[in-house]
Amino acid sequence: MKFFTKKSFAFLMAILMMFTLVACGGEKKEETSVAGTENTNGELVIGVTSFADTLEPTEQYFSWVITRYGVGENLVRFNENGDLEPSLAEEWKVSDDKLTWEFKIRDGVKFSNGNPLTAEAVKSSFDRTFRKSKRADGFFKPTSIVADGQTLKITTDKPVAILPQCLADPLFLIIDTSDNVEEYTTNAPICTGPYVFKEFVPTEYAVVERNENYWGGKPGLAKVTFKCINDQSTRALSLKSGEIGVAYNLKIENKADFEGQDDINIQELKSLRSTYAFMNQHGALGDLSLRQALLRALDKKTYTEKLLGGAATPGKAPIPPTLDYGFDKLVDENTFNPESAKEILAKAGYKDVDGDGFVEKPDGSKLELNFVIYTSREELKVYAQAAQANLKDVGINVNLKTVSYETLLDMRDSGNFDLLIWNVLAANTGDPEKYLYENWDSSSASNQAGYKNAKVDELLDKLNAEFDPEKRKDLAIEIQQLIMNDAATVFFGYETTFLYSNKKVQNLKMFPMDYYWLTKDVTVSE
Repeated sequence: MKFFTKKSFAFLMAILMMFTLVACGGEKKEETSVAGTENTNGELVIGVTSFADTLEPTEQYFSWVITRYGVGENLVRFNENGDLEPSLAEEWKVSDDKLTWEFKIRDGVKFSNGNPLTAEAVKSSFDRTFRKSKRADGFFKPTSIVADGQTLKITTDKPVAILPQCLADPLFLIIDTSDNVEEYTTNAPICTGPYVFKEFVPTEYAVVERNENYWGGKPGLAKVTFKCINDQSTRALSLKSGEIGVAYNLKIENKADFEGQDDINIQELKSLRSTYAFMNQHGALGDLSLRQALLRALDKKTYTEKLLGGAATPGKAPIPPTLDYGFDKLVDENTFNPESAKEILAKAGYKDVDGDGFVEKPDGSKLELNFVIYTSREELKVYAQAAQANLKDVGINVNLKTVSYETLLDMRDSGNFDLLIWNVLAANTGDPEKYLYENWDSSSASNQAGYKNAKVDELLDKLNAEFDPEKRKDLAIEIQQLIMNDAATVFFGYETTFLYSNKKVQNLKMFPMDYYWLTKDVTVSE
């Protein structure tokens, strides 16, 4: 990084306090700043984990990259407290029958190529998203999208209580479809954000530069490079040496790397992310007894408190306790109890027939579960290896298969797994409704694990149309309890999120909705 010298470093911790979205409140400490003159033509290198092999926003979750890197924007966005606020739309309202949402598109906005942002352009972008993405219908299904001047009207056949919040998901970022590029690979969509893509080499780096047509004022940096450094220790050393100025996805143990140095900021946020593993019910894990035994074999308290140094809360339910959705009320019948796990296996006919220490299936055939994990988050490997050891103790044979994130997505979509690790934001729309739908509704395109519960489907339908916050909360609690009762998923834990950066990087903030990394306000000092 051009402006970073190899001075001695240390850290100063800025804690962003835990919040709840229900109250839309929260407190946080102000980021520590250092004396220095802002460099209006500054450059920055950010260390990230590999996340995308294409810039096509409708492919998997790669729209997150376009948004995080400051290129893509939505009609609405979430602020630092998790509140919904205007972005490309100035205001919105719903009709009396709750079927039509009307958005006023902001005047004077241009795409990075200079084309004006109109309601018609927004409509065209949404039309493309619904045409190309299987995920889109899981948010809402429009019966019509109509552009009238700078007004966009979206009509659905039934009420969708959180439709504006859905539009904050990066999947619905606005692109200029008039450039006639149908597929984006290393070329990038034209958007409205403070930065534009200049280079993109999958799994290696991406380069963005200031968007001179940005509607929100002059972006603070001339050029930003996102460098893929998948190894956590290497990423920390790169920050320490000044090779990078910001490091994402470092953990609590990395604080020791900067002990005694004074030019590193460390921000911390109780996470809204959940780490869990799908159990594919199309295979051996279609047996409820096996799933119950598997869950009871896992010592999740030890994983989070000892192996992860207390930087996570033990998993239990779909929704993290940082959100006020009944975490303490929910009853987990499958808490850590290895002896009970062995008893369940024996009763269900799982026995070690050949004396190798692992049980066979009731029909005598070999039981061997493949657990797919990805490489770019160190804590996922910790969970998986610890789970493998715990399961061996009760006689369940698990093989770990480590792949890239991009490959993991393909394996999930093809159902090519027994267990598959997942780490995702549980409030991608400001509350957990769409997170619950995507993962556990039987009709969801993302539900490749085969989980089906008619009551869960029914309650999710009710939740979709319910506007009352307290009733929504009650429905979400009931849904969670059913999923837990079905032993549907392994909930490992809810990790605290950390952001490490050189103090010369100014106005870098953590957002509860993990969509916004590079904003127009980020600058570097001389």
